[in-house]
Amino acid sequence: MNIDFELYRIFYVVANNHNITASSKELNISQPAISKSIKNLEEQLGGQLFVRTKRGVILTEEGQEFYNYIKHAIEYISNAENKFTELINLETGSIKIGITTTLTKEFILPYLEKFHKQYPKIDIQIITNISSELFSKLRNGLIDLIILNLNNKNYGSDISIIKCRKVTDCFIVNKSYYDLLPKEISLEELNNYPLILQAKGSNTRAFLDDFAKENNITLKPNIELTSYSLVVEFAKIGFGIGYATKDYLQKELKNKCLYELKLKEKIPSRYIGIATSTNHVPNFSTKKLIEIIQSKSEKR
Repeated sequence: MNIDFELYRIFYVVANNHNITASSKELNISQPAISKSIKNLEEQLGGQLFVRTKRGVILTEEGQEFYNYIKHAIEYISNAENKFTELINLETGSIKIGITTTLTKEFILPYLEKFHKQYPKIDIQIITNISSELFSKLRNGLIDLIILNLNNKNYGSDISIIKCRKVTDCFIVNKSYYDLLPKEISLEELNNYPLILQAKGSNTRAFLDDFAKENNITLKPNIELTSYSLVVEFAKIGFGIGYATKDYLQKELKNKCLYELKLKEKIPSRYIGIATSTNHVPNFSTKKLIEIIQSKSEKR
């Protein structure tokens, strides 16, 4: 049975009003058109829904039972429409963001602040983990997007990548390595000093290893740390030469807590980017956050 939904809606309104005239005004449909619609519905169902009286119309016993089901269906649809309106107007909803602790602090906070001021009712969840785990969650629909340091790799046909902000990495030391500052040091020479790098598995370490490999060098760190911020802190207190993103160290470099080494080989720039799944349609909240990040990033 394939009955036009409009017939159900007319039936629902008439059943609520118990009156064709009142229903005609509510629906903005002529009384004959309503009567014809009710007759059409009865014919398709194969039974009588209303009994006409002097005071209006009343439901038959079968019509009342039918109304009990239709009432729930109409209300569900109405609630769905209202919910959809709330979602597209960003009056409700949530965003689950996969990101590293470093990028949470150094990149996304200003965008989240702007987003939250505009849409305070949207729930924002931050999920921190290694990239491989985050991509697994993204592909399974458990998070909406990933903010990451991009590498020159193929993330897969099911992943869409948006480039946002260009950043540059550098090697850093404290004042105990002051004698190295006037010199140009090669990648190969770096292995003569204690190196402090992020552990394998991070995008920053993968980027550096790929860069070194392109120059036929394998870097051999003395200290490997899971946290980017710890690399910076260990370099600050003189444990060795650290590898970090220059854009995040402007304060330390200006205050001369850290110094940038001159490298013979030019470290290429890379991008902070947004990854989304092509197999899942981003919700309205996620789309709006991406718009804010893109518009603000383009001005930098």
